[in-house]
Amino acid sequence: MELEKLTEWNPWWESEEMLEELKGKKRVEYSDLINSIEIKEITVIVGIRRSGKSTLMYQMIENLLSKNVKPEQILFINLEDKKLSKDSLEEIYSCYREEINPKDKAYIFIDEIHRKESWESWIRKKYDQKENCKFVVSGSCSYLLKNEYSTLLTGRNLTFEVFPLSFKEYLQFKDIKINKNKLKKGLVTKKTKYKIINCFKNYLDIGGFPEIFFAKDDFKMKILKQYFDDILFKDVIERHNLNSKKAEDLALFLITNFSSKTSLRNLRNSLGISYDSIKDYLSYCIEAYLFLINEYFSYSVKEQKVRASKVYCIDNGLRNSVSFKFSKDHGRLAENLVYIELKRRKKEVYYWENVGEVDFVVKEGNDLTGINVTYSDEIDDREIRGLKEFKENFGKKVKKLILITNDVEKRENNIQFIPLWKWLLL
Repeated sequence: MELEKLTEWNPWWESEEMLEELKGKKRVEYSDLINSIEIKEITVIVGIRRSGKSTLMYQMIENLLSKNVKPEQILFINLEDKKLSKDSLEEIYSCYREEINPKDKAYIFIDEIHRKESWESWIRKKYDQKENCKFVVSGSCSYLLKNEYSTLLTGRNLTFEVFPLSFKEYLQFKDIKINKNKLKKGLVTKKTKYKIINCFKNYLDIGGFPEIFFAKDDFKMKILKQYFDDILFKDVIERHNLNSKKAEDLALFLITNFSSKTSLRNLRNSLGISYDSIKDYLSYCIEAYLFLINEYFSYSVKEQKVRASKVYCIDNGLRNSVSFKFSKDHGRLAENLVYIELKRRKKEVYYWENVGEVDFVVKEGNDLTGINVTYSDEIDDREIRGLKEFKENFGKKVKKLILITNDVEKRENNIQFIPLWKWLLL
């Protein structure tokens, strides 16, 4: 193994100043992730490609250097580098130890860790042998959260999911500071409110991928389209050796019909692909964080399984860059934003319907919250009826009813009406 392969990824060995252009803008919501560099457990970072995982790793490196950790104690590698494809993790680690840091504590950052088979066994062995090192690894697939991996590293890891920017982070990137308590009390000037709403309109359409925030307007959609292609081909088709036409047809169908109920039968009828292929292809898209699935809410597992699921896209901008659409679809974009935000907040989320429908049921212990999203100031009666029916069905278990609007804010019939931009910030 040639040392030059590692030197390319570790410019701070030459000069700490070379980290400046890599570390990006701070994301306050991930301060726990940054601080996890202090603990011995393996830090695992997962999330969709281009969501900012590598940048967060560079910020952890900056944190170390600011505490006078020597640059040579830090090793960063990205396993998508073809130059490293033939080198095992042990060969990489041994080269680093022999040539750069033979005895001091090492901080090992491995980006796109899933590119090496049996990586978890290798890291577990190092951890259990009490090697003098801290591991931080990242991957753009949710299988890193699955049982096989979790069992192997039980008690040895701390896992963080990274999403594209939340609206709160988007405003922070715009240098707009929001005081949550003052916002809750309505102590925000019209000038600030209009500034927030103007930003929100862009966020609703463009989404929250960090590099898209900084891109020139003329290129944002083109870059997002390239993101979609990279995610689909690198993290779905190439990784699982799939038929590219079938995988692309399925992804485009789902991303165009996002927030709609769908079933394997509907997909088969629409695309002419077998049940087994659809099931596999969909699971791979979910694994790559391209889509998220919302299941029907019921205390009966049997009933839950026979109902259709609803499909959401990880980012509105990604969806808008590739889908076939005939209108702005702002209602569906708003619903998609709410679902992604609920998942970002680590909520247990479902949908429910009987005569009426509730877009999102949030279950916290035995308590339920019903949420409908209308993104309008002309409230359709069916939105209110759906929430009331939900309350009648589940009684005292329902603690809150929320109707998310464009700009209507009030409390009526035990339903809290709240603008979407404001709900995202509270």
